[in-house]
Amino acid sequence: MLFELPPHWPRPTSLHGEGPSSTTFSFTREDREQVPILLVDDDLTLLKVCRAVLEDDGYPVEACDNARAAQERLSTGLWRVAVLDLHLPHRNGVELIQDGLRSNPRLVSIIMTERPSLETSLDALSNGAVAYLPKPFSAQNLKLAVAQAAALALAQADVVPGLDRVDGPGEEVPSSSKILGKSPALQRVLTLAGRAATTDASVFISGESGTGKELIAQLIHERSARADKPLLAINCAALPEALLESEMFGHRKGSFTGAVKEHQGLLEAANGGTLFLDELTEMPLSIQAKLLRVIQDGKVRRVGSDRVDAMVDVRFIAATNRNPRDAVEEGALREDLYYRLRVVPIVMPPLRERQEDVPLLAQHFLKLYWARHRDPSEPPPTLTAESLEALQSRSWPGNVRELQNLMEHLVVLTEPGVVLDPSDLPRESHGSHGNGVLDPSAFLGGTYHEARQELTDQFERGYLKWVIGRAEGNLSEAARIAEVDRTTLYRLMEKHELGIRRQVQEDRNSSSSDPTT
Repeated sequence: MLFELPPHWPRPTSLHGEGPSSTTFSFTREDREQVPILLVDDDLTLLKVCRAVLEDDGYPVEACDNARAAQERLSTGLWRVAVLDLHLPHRNGVELIQDGLRSNPRLVSIIMTERPSLETSLDALSNGAVAYLPKPFSAQNLKLAVAQAAALALAQADVVPGLDRVDGPGEEVPSSSKILGKSPALQRVLTLAGRAATTDASVFISGESGTGKELIAQLIHERSARADKPLLAINCAALPEALLESEMFGHRKGSFTGAVKEHQGLLEAANGGTLFLDELTEMPLSIQAKLLRVIQDGKVRRVGSDRVDAMVDVRFIAATNRNPRDAVEEGALREDLYYRLRVVPIVMPPLRERQEDVPLLAQHFLKLYWARHRDPSEPPPTLTAESLEALQSRSWPGNVRELQNLMEHLVVLTEPGVVLDPSDLPRESHGSHGNGVLDPSAFLGGTYHEARQELTDQFERGYLKWVIGRAEGNLSEAARIAEVDRTTLYRLMEKHELGIRRQVQEDRNSSSSDPTT
């Protein structure tokens, strides 16, 4: 299983006598000399032969016959490509890839194994390998895999965004997706996303709400060969079943009440491009089955049609804030669809696991919202080192989105040029990952009943904002998370003036467009 080259890279040419699938790449020997390779295998004969083959092609090669030596060499960060045996004493190849990526997020790895299986191949590819070579393999197969890996390693500096570490507080990743951060956790995600971007492989992104799953989908599309085609997104939790099916597959005129004309669905509109399926685990099983058939054969049948209406070529990126394996076990996600879409799994780290990124993000959002809401000619507020430390110590249950909202709040309420101390920061609103409690000492000036009511109101406001944020504004999903009915949720929102009238009207408008009503 090999990844394709970036579209701008010289294309491979056939090797005579080896069949149409055996290829080599047209970059020069000088190019190969820029790609140091680390070979790791405890089979000394195989190690010697592989080294000779690759050195004959012009690559600088170093060989290790044990995991301990390989781990030490990988820690130097000197290697562009690593070719590793999966089954090594003391430490396997996948663990060594993870070691290598910590020292060099651009490392491109290939796994070799004499015991190939679907499970080990998925494990290797999901942990950073770009190729999987079952033993025994020919010299030409080795050359092809290494040539693709070398081309990807050389091309990453030019076409893969977000791989450079961000050292200064004002620096940004050179991507329109604005993915900021220097933490190893985020760098591993960006490395994997960059590698996936050069292919047509389906990507499955999981992670908590507010971690930036849609930004990763945008990054992958922008750096793919499909970048000049549309990237379309649909939130599978936001629409009722009949409307979701119509939006995805389209419908024929007269197929249901209100279908007054032919309607092209998102699958047809995304032809040649990318379709982002947000909150896939909320998609009804009947639609999952229909989507699976499109993924398998590219044939789209609109709602109410008895024939194939279109053939499509679409790249799929799916996302969920649930654990997808749990969704499969609970019957909410078809297992066959899950494995079809999970060719490259990416797990977005929550902000609490990348706290070194908080200062960079906070200062970026502060400047961004100052330019948006205030007079750009006036100096924006600044955060002291103590304030940045205080922000880093928070649990951030709403992740980057919560930090973003907090910075916008400060911009709206702060005077130009003010230096913000920790005391100027709003109190942390604790969600499911918080470890604090409400402080009744803040209300000691009032009566017991007044203090209790104020604390209750404070809790309700904070909880409503958190649960609606986690549900990304979908009130049905917010009610499900909170385990209350929608009427109760509406009543609380109206009580705390959280935009209930506008939201209810939007829900009514959505219901009136539902073809089942």
